[in-house]
Amino acid sequence: MPQERNDDMRLILTAAALAAVPLASLAQDDPVTQAIEARHGFYQMLAINMGTLSGMAKGELAYDEAAASRAAANIEALTQYDLPSLFVEGSSSAEAQDSAAKPDIWSNPEDFRTKFAGLGEAATGASDAVKGGAGEVGAVVQKLGGACKACHDNYREKS
Repeated sequence: MPQERNDDMRLILTAAALAAVPLASLAQDDPVTQAIEARHGFYQMLAINMGTLSGMAKGELAYDEAAASRAAANIEALTQYDLPSLFVEGSSSAEAQDSAAKPDIWSNPEDFRTKFAGLGEAATGASDAVKGGAGEVGAVVQKLGGACKACHDNYREKS
């Protein structure tokens, strides 16, 4: 019995040590890489939810009030995140690989923050505004899309 416990403990410790290896490599990533990866994750979540709403607005997806409200609520929640804090020095497209952030973000940070705040304003109340049909979803998508475009025009490299 004691040998079985030792073997079990050895297995647990080995598994824990192996699990820690990827965590250690993540901790060693530089802040620029971490910020860019976090931004990509944020925008991917935004795109997934915008895709749901856009699909309904275009008639590519059947209107589903619960799904539309959930997607809009997710967007509302995302816009509460302090995304501008992830635009750290050294993470512009001119300085970092995999970045579409124009250097203008750092030369005009107040306008950048204002543009992002505009997305939050556009998202406010969206989860209720999408109720009632695809037409309501279309109006929300236009409002959100306009806020996205206002920022992308000045601060995102074209891909």
